[in-house]
Amino acid sequence: MSGRALLMWDEAVTGYDFGPQHPMDPVRLALTMGLVRAFGLDREVDVVAAKPAGESTLRLVHREDYVAAVKAASADPRHADQAYGLGTVDDPAFEGMHEASALIAGQSVAAAEAVWRGEAEHAVNFSGGLHHAMPGGAAGFCVYNDASLAIARLLELGVERVAYVDVDVHHGDGVQAAFWEDPRVLTVSLHEHPRTLFPQTGWPEETGAPGPAEGGAVNVALPAGTGDAGWLRAFHAVVPELLADFRPQVLVTQHGADTHFDDPLAHLAVSLDAQRAVQEACHELAHAYADGRWVALGGGGYAVVDVVPRSWTHLVGIAAHAPVAPETVIPSSWRDEVYARTRQLGPGRMTDGRWPVDFRDWSAGYDPADRLDQAVIATRKAAFPLRGLLT
Repeated sequence: MSGRALLMWDEAVTGYDFGPQHPMDPVRLALTMGLVRAFGLDREVDVVAAKPAGESTLRLVHREDYVAAVKAASADPRHADQAYGLGTVDDPAFEGMHEASALIAGQSVAAAEAVWRGEAEHAVNFSGGLHHAMPGGAAGFCVYNDASLAIARLLELGVERVAYVDVDVHHGDGVQAAFWEDPRVLTVSLHEHPRTLFPQTGWPEETGAPGPAEGGAVNVALPAGTGDAGWLRAFHAVVPELLADFRPQVLVTQHGADTHFDDPLAHLAVSLDAQRAVQEACHELAHAYADGRWVALGGGGYAVVDVVPRSWTHLVGIAAHAPVAPETVIPSSWRDEVYARTRQLGPGRMTDGRWPVDFRDWSAGYDPADRLDQAVIATRKAAFPLRGLLT
């Protein structure tokens, strides 16, 4: 296996653009790549542009009629069919929507193929992680579910066990739905509680279809307001033990940056430094339990200047085995780019000033009256016995 990491990047992914008033501003992708270049990380990875996902690949997850509806709306947005979730407030139709969505999907699929074939140890597609799209419909700013497509392609190639870990603030509902009945895939999602956030799914009791796949979905529903220590405590109380048991051949992770306390669309209070700590943990878990095979995706994140570029640049650095130290000063050239593109002032350092992030490990005991601990207990009680694990 090559020790190099791949960074999947094609400037055309910024064509995934729902319009100037939409919170998913593609400038977040351009600024992330700009910061990657400013730190010279593009020289530490192999930057690769893959082809768009073709019809047969898209149909590994998506229904034929849905793909046809996306193509129709892409050719003429006036023909968007809201029955497929297209032309809505969340997912406005735009010209070229199919092409941009298929291109993002193609990057994730190619990343998975390269990692499985040993062409790279790790691969990052921060334009991906569009985890809400369903087999027959768009949802939550997501048209094609690139994460599900990457996993489905791995299964098609003969992989027997794939673990998917999603730390976006929103539940990874589309990926869970795609593999609800498939025991070859373990989906783990840590997200804000469905009582307070879209898509109102991801309850601890959602554990997979009865039968061989039961216990294949694991959900940690975190209380609104959860900060660094609680977020990391929950992650480490659930994810490592599951991966140690499942022993995935490939680890796919989704790193939505919308857990951040500055994100305008959610209610967690996580810092950039805690996000970096979870990225490092995922890297270590890939080496510990998946022979190093790691596909890392982006996801949500709507603080498009202050948070997203820094978070995903840390992700690229970690995957490249060239991590950017949190205290590092951000090059002025990138801050100039930020101002030229957005007329905003960019952040000055690669930290929120909370590094290193401390948390109390689950092995030290828990407090049944604590809301965060209650969330972890609910997950462990619902899912762990189905996998033969102690609660």
